[in-house]
Parts: sequence; structure tokens; C-alpha cells
Amino acid sequence: MHALILAGGLSHERDVSIRSGRRVQEALRGAVDKVSLVDVDTELIPTLRHGDIDVVWPLVHGATGEDGSLQALLELVGVPFVGTASHSARVAWNKAVSKAVMARSGIATPEHVTLPQSLFREVGAEQVLDAVVAKFGLPVVVKPVRGGSALGVSIVREREDLARAMVHCFAYGDTALVERFVAGTEVAMSVLGTGDTARVLPAVETVTDGAYDYDARYNPGRVEYFCPGRLTDAQAEAAASTALAVHRSMDLRDLSRIDLIFDESGVPQVIDINIAPGMTETSLFPQAAEAAGLDLGAVYREVIETAVSRD
Repeated sequence: MHALILAGGLSHERDVSIRSGRRVQEALRGAVDKVSLVDVDTELIPTLRHGDIDVVWPLVHGATGEDGSLQALLELVGVPFVGTASHSARVAWNKAVSKAVMARSGIATPEHVTLPQSLFREVGAEQVLDAVVAKFGLPVVVKPVRGGSALGVSIVREREDLARAMVHCFAYGDTALVERFVAGTEVAMSVLGTGDTARVLPAVETVTDGAYDYDARYNPGRVEYFCPGRLTDAQAEAAASTALAVHRSMDLRDLSRIDLIFDESGVPQVIDINIAPGMTETSLFPQAAEAAGLDLGAVYREVIETAVSRD
């Protein structure tokens, strides 16, 4: 079997994607006959058509890799690939759309509003921000409606910092999602499999020195990880059932990571959905797999074998 890993791309998360790709490539050595790692460039389609490829694992983070575009291209060329189909990837990638799907499925997620940059110019930025504070109070979380790795994300605790947070957010996209801040235990729930066969790996609890931002996620030292997370049996069960509900309601395939925060009432609130979770040395999916006693090479081989048999 020849597995091709796609990593890199042109998004802000390019470096993380390459690190993820290299880690997966290393884990798959010896688990498959051949594993290659290539960037997303003008040679991609010729490589897919003529490279004797059995399966592709797209590990491109951010736009193109997670918004359904790359998946649609792989579907167009007709190459089996790991992960969620293009139509479901588009839904999961857009935080406003995915929140609507979760609401219809009865899955808890923080109350929010979606605000395009153009609206601020049309009706006046300060009036919009005043309305945000009147609705949600402070603190709030400001994040791009499309994006990952916490890029463009801010926790705003003071009214005078809100405008700066919006400007920071708009550097990564033209639409912001502002949601009510939830204080509580934050856990990442990794899901392996598809549909009724999907299973949840142990929770990874993150305790951060400051915000769990891009630097904290990918540079060791600022985050303390607990895996399994320090949850009661009831919390662990609630987190697992919520992650499975998200995975299935979004029609996600093979693997995903669902990030949750327990609110003051003990309800797990979904704050992020990842269809191509990071696989770096500090990433949460590999930590969960290892905590479950799984060999990463065997897990990754299972994932690509599923993709081949599906297509």
C-alpha cells in the first residue's frame, strides 16, 4: 500500500500542517509499504493521477485543507482519502453553520452572533460593539467564523479591548463570531471511526498559562495536559456522548477532535470542531490515542485501510 500524506498549503497554519504530516509519516513507516509526504502545489494532480497512490491523507490545516476544497478535488480525481467528505467538511469548517446544526440536534454550544466586517462600516463599529456587550456582557470570545489553531481568537474582558479584538480577528477572515465566554474545565475529545462504529478516546484536559492560543498549542511549556482528563465518571460520559453526537450529526468520517468546556452547570459546551486535527508532538489526538493504549502506527493504518475499503 502506498499512502500519500498532503501537508503544507498556503494558509496561516502551513508550518503546523508540515509538522503534523511528518509525524504521521514517521508513525506509518513500517505500518504500510510506502508512505510519501508532498505539499499542495501545481504538481498535485499529476502526482495523484500517475503516482500509483492507493490512499491520500490530507493533513492540510486551515482553509483549503478543512473547508471542503481539497476534499472536493480528491473526490473529483477519484482517489480514496482519509477524513470527512467535502460537503460535510464545509459545514464543520464554518462555525456559524456548524453551530446551527448543533442547535437543531440539541447539542449545547455557547450563545453567539456572527458579524461580517462590512456591517461595522455600514452601521458604525461602536454601536455594534455596544450591542454585543448589552447582549452577552463580558467577557466574550471573538474568533474568525472560519479558521483553526486559535488564530485570530481573543478573550475580551474589558469594553475598551473589544475593537482591537475585532481588528485582530478580521486579519484572518472577513466575518467574526462573537460568543459568550464559558469558564470551566476545557477538554478535547478525539473520535475515531465513522457512524455507528465511531468511538471516543480518553479526554485530554488542557490547563494553560494564559489563553490556549497558537503559541500555547504548538510550543511546549505553556500548557499542562492531563490525559485522561480529571473528570468525574458523569462528566467523562457526558463529554464522550457529546463528542459522538457532534461527529455523527455532522457526518464526520474517520477521525475528528471536538473541543468542549464544562459550564458552571456541568454541561459540556462545544467550542470547536476539527476534521483534520493536529498530529504534532504537542497535539491532542495523538495524546488521546496513546492514553488509550493504542499504537499510533496501528491507529493510522486502521484509518487509511478504512478509507481504501470505503472507496
